[in-house]
Amino acid sequence: MALKVYGIKNCDTMKKTFDFLSEKGVAYEFIDYKKQKPTVELLTSFLEKTLLASLVNKQGTTYKKMEEAQKSDLEKEETALPILIENSSMIKRPVIVYPDGSLTLGFVPDQIS
Repeated sequence: MALKVYGIKNCDTMKKTFDFLSEKGVAYEFIDYKKQKPTVELLTSFLEKTLLASLVNKQGTTYKKMEEAQKSDLEKEETALPILIENSSMIKRPVIVYPDGSLTLGFVPDQIS
């Protein structure tokens, strides 16, 4: 089974990830959030392996434009998941899921295997 790479195609961090994986000869399946919205089940599976605070991309413009009340909704799983599904650009990129079920968040070459 190949790696699964989740993200948004037109993102500089994703482009770095694709280039890195290609250079290393690593096979992967790319799942584009813009073509296939993340589901509650998918996000819940991520949250079984990482913290909600780590999954939310607080560096992006979508997050920065939010009102404080909306930002506080991103701190609780039950209110955060619907927001992340509708605003998938707010999910840290990339999320890489490995064949053993583990995952990494963001482009950190030393962590990608």
